[in-house]
Amino acid sequence: MGSWCSWSLASPLLLLLLLFLCAIGAQLLFPSPVDPERWGRALLPPLLFVAAGLRRSPEQVGYLPEPGWSYRQTARRVRRSRRTGDLPPLYPNGWYRLLDSHLLPWGGVRSLAVLGEQLAVFRGLDGRAYVVDAYCPHLGANLAAGGHVVGDCIECPFHGWQFRGKDGKCMRIPYAEKVPDFAKIKTWPSCEANGQILVWYHCDGTEPAWSVPEQEEIASQEWVYRGHTEHYVNAHIEEIPENAADAAHLAFLHGPAIMSGVDLRFTNSRLWEFVKHHWKANWQPEPEPSRHCSQMVVEHSLTVFGRHLPFLDVMVTARQVGPALVFLVFEHAFLGRGLLLQSVTPVEPLLQHVVHRIYYQRNVPAVIPKFILKAECIQFERDIMIWNNKQYMSKPLLVYAGPPAPQFPSMKTSQRWRFIKILCCYKSIN
Repeated sequence: MGSWCSWSLASPLLLLLLLFLCAIGAQLLFPSPVDPERWGRALLPPLLFVAAGLRRSPEQVGYLPEPGWSYRQTARRVRRSRRTGDLPPLYPNGWYRLLDSHLLPWGGVRSLAVLGEQLAVFRGLDGRAYVVDAYCPHLGANLAAGGHVVGDCIECPFHGWQFRGKDGKCMRIPYAEKVPDFAKIKTWPSCEANGQILVWYHCDGTEPAWSVPEQEEIASQEWVYRGHTEHYVNAHIEEIPENAADAAHLAFLHGPAIMSGVDLRFTNSRLWEFVKHHWKANWQPEPEPSRHCSQMVVEHSLTVFGRHLPFLDVMVTARQVGPALVFLVFEHAFLGRGLLLQSVTPVEPLLQHVVHRIYYQRNVPAVIPKFILKAECIQFERDIMIWNNKQYMSKPLLVYAGPPAPQFPSMKTSQRWRFIKILCCYKSIN
């Protein structure tokens, strides 16, 4: 009884110490633009109010450095020599993030290369965002390279042709009395949800089969934006949602303490072996009409010298929506709730742009979600080292991984992989 009381009294002190370390670590790992001479005096405001931001280049993460080689040279060498495997179609059907809504003001125009296409994204003076092919059907000028927004149209910088955003119809040719009916540009279905502009892609050009869910707490501003990270993954997009169904890799790859870093040669260092992450995961697909979704519930706990610290337990519900969107909701006993929104957008056939944005309760200091974001960043970069160097396996060698979840008694390991392929909406799946 006495030892339990002592431990109960020590828990709040340990938590305060942990939060202090989180504060210092988050500031060092997500530095704010503060004059170094005033860093000590300016430490608290950025920790409490400034959103975190981290962007990694394609060559910066996920490769083992070679003696005498730069990171870029090493990355190029691995990409050239790697066996890619028997790849499925490169761009699954679904919704994909293009950019954050605040980056496209009224009258703004952006040029984006995604999904093997060159797109022009503009916001009309009606406030609505539109997505069209970037190249003018007249003589091929790039509408986003000097084009202007006129009402709900985008004007070509070459000859002044104006194309309407909602249907692509040419509304005006300055030197022509009549605009021919066939003068049109291709438009792409788009939407805005959760502070992002998204585009719908389908290999057959069909209309959206489902909509992007709006997170109620973001729409009501109950949860506020606290930071983001950006990474590039050199792999097929299917590798990333497959990771959610692969609960077996959590203990091995993500069990070592985050302090041991992202280089997989050293993550099992004895220096930090007294700290362990533990994961209990249950993955299952969703039934109709949400066949494009799956859900994984993860219980995370931490042990230090083999002792479980219950005040650090976190419950995570990860909902995969289509091939490219994941909603990770965090729940903690007294640190509240928040959302980590993951988006994956193919830039090239084997290059994925992955963005994580974190939203959290207003009454929770920003240092908490910033630390969660950094912890997730470390774990994600461990995955990137696997993805950047692996071969795609169309027919993986699967083994029995224990009894299936009671909610889905017939779900075998091989069936999980098939559901992921269905989730990615390839035409080859029956």
